[in-house]
This record gives sequence, C-alpha cells and structure tokens, in this order.
Amino acid sequence: MNLRIHREGRATLLLAAVVFGGILLALGQWFPPALWVGVPLAIGAYFFLLYFFRAPNRPLPEEDPRLIYAPADGKVVVIEETTETEVFGERRLQVSIFMSPLNVHSNRNPVSGKVAYYRYHPGKYLVAWHPKSSTENERTTIVLDTGQERVLFRQIAGAMARRIVAYLKEGQEVRQGAEMGFIKFGSRVDLLLPTDCRVQVGIGESVRSGQTVIAVLPD
Repeated sequence: MNLRIHREGRATLLLAAVVFGGILLALGQWFPPALWVGVPLAIGAYFFLLYFFRAPNRPLPEEDPRLIYAPADGKVVVIEETTETEVFGERRLQVSIFMSPLNVHSNRNPVSGKVAYYRYHPGKYLVAWHPKSSTENERTTIVLDTGQERVLFRQIAGAMARRIVAYLKEGQEVRQGAEMGFIKFGSRVDLLLPTDCRVQVGIGESVRSGQTVIAVLPD
C-alpha cells in the first residue's frame, strides 16, 4: 500500500522534531545519563506521530450512487433510529464510528453529490462515546445531496481531538471516496441516513474510510 504523510501532520512533525531535538540537546549538555531514557522516548513518540498522520492511498472499490461508504476508519458503536433536529427535523438512521488514536484520521466523502449544507459548531470536548457528544461537542455538520437522497454526516471532536478540518463548502460538487477532512487524535463520525437504507455493518465492526460499505440506499 502506498503511504504518505497527511498535510495536516507536516507542521506538527516539524515542531515535534524541533522540540524533541532541543530537549535531547539540553539533556546531553546538562545531564547526559538521561539520554539513555530520553532518546528512546523521543524516537518512540516521533514514530507514533508519523504513524498517526499516515494517509494511505485508497482507490474506491466501486463508485455506485446506491452505496454509502464509511467516511472514517474506526469501530461502529451506534446503529439506531433518532430524530435529527439540525437539518431534517425527521427520523433518521444513525450510524456512528468511533476513531481511536491508532486509526487513520483522514475522512472521506461517503457519497458523490453536491454539498447542500455545511456548518461548523464550536462546543465541548466530551469523550467521543458520550451520548451528548453528537450535539454538544465541537463538530461539523455536512449534507451531501446525491440528486436522489440527502446524506448527513458529522465530524465530532472527542476528549483528545481539538482540531477538526473539513475542506468542503456549500455548493461544491464532491466525489465518493475523495478525502474531505481530518480530525486529530481520536474522535467520532456520525452518519444520518434515510431510515429505509439497508445497513451492511454491525455494532463492534471495524470499518475503513472509502472501503467499507456502511449502507445501501433504496432503489
């Protein structure tokens, strides 16, 4: 698999290299025995950052207007009907994906279509699995209009995630499986789908953005 470092990680990696290098130089100058511990810790921390900001190349398996692909890597933690109040004001099928710090954190468009709605909401940083995180945490709400259906999804900050990035704007045409944003250090993504979708995943199942089919829209 072709791997690259995500653009959101480049500044962080540069800063980390400067900070870690400065700490090691100071230890070498003032307390050399500490380097036996400091060097392995710095190398380990830097390799974790490299791993976290990895951005694998993932060609879409099949472009199909009926398929809804996972917008994020992670584990399915919620599949339930709920009333969506921000945009639709109606019952929707919610599928939530929890992203741990070990998951790939770039997000992808679940369907092709036009960005019909985009809002950024500042908010709290409750743990991502908290029931109120969908409505009270920092988040973005995005609706993609396929021409037949409208699919809503939210990037939601968690206790560790303090930076949500979305590259979309209203009126923009997007392609299924294309990268649309990034969330740093553990978080959650919610999909709000038509209730007559056929869900293809189960609670606890691990999914991959742009690879795993979450649901199939009705014909």
